[in-house]
Amino acid sequence: MFRPPINRAMRALDRSFFKKRIPLAAAQVLNIREIAKCQTQLKSDLLNLDRLANVRTDPVTDSTRKVLLLRPEIKTDDPTTWGRELRDLVGQKTVVISPYDLELDYSYWTYHDIISAALPEEDQDEIPTGFAIVGHVAHLNLREQYLPYKFLIAEVLMDKNTIIRTVINKVDRVGTQDEYRTFQYELLAGDASMDVEVRELDCTFRFDYSKVYWNTRLNTEHKRLVNMFNPGEAMCDVMAGVGPFAVPAGKKQVFIWANDLNPKSYESLVEAISINKVGQFVKPFNKDGREFIRESARQLMEQDVSVDITPKVPRAPRSNSKLDLINKSQSSILRQPKTFSHYVMNLPATATTFLDAFIGLYQSQEKLFTPYTDTKLPMIHVYCFSSKGDQNEAEIRICKEISQRIKYEITPLDEELVIWDVRDVAPEKRMFCASFRLLPEVAFR
Repeated sequence: MFRPPINRAMRALDRSFFKKRIPLAAAQVLNIREIAKCQTQLKSDLLNLDRLANVRTDPVTDSTRKVLLLRPEIKTDDPTTWGRELRDLVGQKTVVISPYDLELDYSYWTYHDIISAALPEEDQDEIPTGFAIVGHVAHLNLREQYLPYKFLIAEVLMDKNTIIRTVINKVDRVGTQDEYRTFQYELLAGDASMDVEVRELDCTFRFDYSKVYWNTRLNTEHKRLVNMFNPGEAMCDVMAGVGPFAVPAGKKQVFIWANDLNPKSYESLVEAISINKVGQFVKPFNKDGREFIRESARQLMEQDVSVDITPKVPRAPRSNSKLDLINKSQSSILRQPKTFSHYVMNLPATATTFLDAFIGLYQSQEKLFTPYTDTKLPMIHVYCFSSKGDQNEAEIRICKEISQRIKYEITPLDEELVIWDVRDVAPEKRMFCASFRLLPEVAFR
């Protein structure tokens, strides 16, 4: 009864089509001061719909009077359909039952309601509801059967989500046309601007979504990995993008060397470092990933960087030399380590092909690490894809791929190896993160 009218031939959105008049009964409250009391007493008889107020102005008698909308089962001229409380209030002349035409229009129904009324019945099982929102942009990935309705879907989606000003549909797989992991898209509705602002992990990022890689669905993964990093450690983000790992980690006072090959990603990374005020901890680079792995390890050993993290205290009106000495004695300095504790390689399609850069990375530098010092060799977090299926089979395939690249065998049974199932990316494809410690047999070769 309360569903929108159906038009399965609609291709372009006609908002005026979605109107409906529903005959109901209403309880006219004769004394406006008794509305709250009547609402309480008639609770079981009132119309109860999401997003619809059941207290309305009386459309017939007096604009100062109110009516309470009643359930469809209650008929104006059939007291046998009235509940006991309603009969009592009528008998007490507190309310009068009268007809009421409830008018619903396009503004009332949800996205799902409207699209369900327009799509063919055979396509109702998987109505397009999954989409990514990046700033003001809604990013669809429509299946072929919904393409004839793409403009209709986009218009309704934008109408029903106030933060959305642009709707696009992806027309190829990420990275198939561009090494920078960007994608071809079609503008379906709204503003053509792809300059967005995104908040994640208490950080602000601004970028041109058409020129860089960003995946809102990786929010949980970004948080998971950033939580592994400790203040004062050094982390090398080899394929950093606009900084979803690097910038939040910098806020934790982790020393970050963040690199991306895409010049546009690099520009947005530089801006994110500035916006989020992490310049003391995050250094941006625009280099090839393999080159960066080797250069950054060497350069880190050569640099001496210290950051004063002493909390700021209000300045005293007059100089107090004793207090100044106390404050100086309580100062706190973080010194950038000479080696990285973590490497992050978030380029799932090809990141494992860069692992050979770790062979001999610390050749002749054994005394920097255990057992000569307390410093361990770094953890490597490399992202990759694998086909769906048994988890153990995926782990074996991933270990085999890593072993081939570093020319040393690792297995799922290795003590410090964790293969984390990140997310589905396609019906038969999953994204994983393999975390393992760089082995002496590889690093010192």
